[in-house]
Amino acid sequence: MVATAATSAFFATPSPSSDPDAKPSTKPAGGSASLRGIKSRSAPSGNLQVKANAQAPPKINGTTVGYTSSAEVVKTEDDMPSPPPRTFINQLPDWSMLLAAITTIFLAAERQWMMLDWKPRRSDMLIDPFGFGKIVHDGLVFRQNFSIRSYEIGADRTASIETLMNHLQETALNHVRTAGLMVDGFGSTPEMSIRNLIWVVTRMQVVVDRYPTWGDVVEVDTWVCASGKNGMRRDWIIRDCKTGETLTRASSVWVMMNKLTRRLSKIPDPVRGEIEPYFMDSAPIVDEDSRKLPKLDDSTADYIRTGLTPRWSDLDVNQHVNNVKYIGWILESAPLPILESHELSSMTLEYRRECGRDSVLQSLTAVCATGVDNLLDCGNVECQHLLRLEGGAEIVKGRTEWRPKYAHSMGALGQIPAESA
Repeated sequence: MVATAATSAFFATPSPSSDPDAKPSTKPAGGSASLRGIKSRSAPSGNLQVKANAQAPPKINGTTVGYTSSAEVVKTEDDMPSPPPRTFINQLPDWSMLLAAITTIFLAAERQWMMLDWKPRRSDMLIDPFGFGKIVHDGLVFRQNFSIRSYEIGADRTASIETLMNHLQETALNHVRTAGLMVDGFGSTPEMSIRNLIWVVTRMQVVVDRYPTWGDVVEVDTWVCASGKNGMRRDWIIRDCKTGETLTRASSVWVMMNKLTRRLSKIPDPVRGEIEPYFMDSAPIVDEDSRKLPKLDDSTADYIRTGLTPRWSDLDVNQHVNNVKYIGWILESAPLPILESHELSSMTLEYRRECGRDSVLQSLTAVCATGVDNLLDCGNVECQHLLRLEGGAEIVKGRTEWRPKYAHSMGALGQIPAESA
């Protein structure tokens, strides 16, 4: 039909007669058009005779131009496939690509929204899945949740003291970061960074009421208070996230040190102006142990471990040994019978100086009073500790208290299964 319409636009076609009895015309196709080299006249017998003069077909720009007969036009129309019928459905535009893009964007947005608005399906699941924590209690207390991982537990299937100390350190740093005070450095404020100042801990007290186990979720709260004229106290409390039971309490005292000269420094007024708005007015979460730590040397120590050296992974970003690593070194000289039958219940540490990556240290331990021969009958055990350089300079002095294992579950101190003893 399209070809017929195009042909009729250039060559006139006879209109069909309204008389059904009319005979078809013998006039050549093309009507009144004059064909080159073709002459016609009627013969007496009524037959049509055509006399043609043989001539070469015309050329235009060197190209031979021919004529298309009506039969060829009809044949071409018959060979062409007919288009599908026009319906409402096939007249609509193809929206598949646009719908696919919209669906992809919607699913991605929904996934992000679910991550931000995530809620636990069970009460024992981690409430804070990303570990960012949040500010509570009028902006003065920072709270963060931790799940006890399988690689954080020891032979007793409970979290180690190093794990708990790492949680304390992590919440302290995240507190400073969330408050918008952290720049370059380990917990340094902008004014501290300008003056090359960093925080160093001088005293730490930890009381462990119960150790969490694998899969437990703990909630750690931390806050800061003033400590004298040039110090800051930071306290922590660790609770069972499911029951609210208090597991661990800790209190520490921090001072400032110049990271270039490695000498202690007073708190400059600009730095004080940054941190004082975050100070709470509260008593220490742990009663201060004011007992003096006795002097410990080769003659008074019961156990000595030598040749302790820091590894590269033991250094923090301030290029000194991480505070938690000192605890591991102190326990290196603790007698094995105590480690097998007792668990650490409290600890007091006094940090005297730092050690570098090339230092070689010694760990000394003295067991007070009873010794290790009557551990099953003595109940709690107290030990004195010293971590020093090979040259004799003191790094950390400490006191630890130990209680018999299984005291909570057995209901009586000193009851230890035979295989553990």
